[in-house]
Amino acid sequence: MDSLLNVNPGLMIWTILNFLIFLFLLVKFGAKPISNALKAREDYIQNNIQNAEKLNQEAQKLLAETQQKLRDAQNEMMAIIQKGKQQADELIRRATEEAEKVRKEKLDEAMREITRSKESALIELKKEVAHLVVQATEKLLKEKVDEKKDLELINQYIEQIPKN
Repeated sequence: MDSLLNVNPGLMIWTILNFLIFLFLLVKFGAKPISNALKAREDYIQNNIQNAEKLNQEAQKLLAETQQKLRDAQNEMMAIIQKGKQQADELIRRATEEAEKVRKEKLDEAMREITRSKESALIELKKEVAHLVVQATEKLLKEKVDEKKDLELINQYIEQIPKN
């Protein structure tokens, strides 16, 4: 065991010489392939980073376009809803106007009918009153007078009565 801890100059020279030969052979034959492999790996990683950045930019662009389309769709939806409300309001307004027009026409027709009925009733009443007056006058006078002249006279008096 003692011999392992002792420094042997011959062994040391052979060890250094072997190390230098190994280092020379490594640099001479292994440096280029290792350097090329590292360079290829670096280029591969750089390309992947660039591709990832491009994809990220494209994704950001697509996201912005999608958000813009969503805003446009929402604006269009709101415009359609607003137009629908306006059309509904216009439809309600027209229906209300039409109903008011029909109501007014019905009311006017009813008023005309009432006026016609009133005039008809007044004419009928005048005839009945004239007939009753003639009958009463006949009874009072106990004689028949000329009916045509009587009616003219009675109608003149009735025309003088104020109309309500």
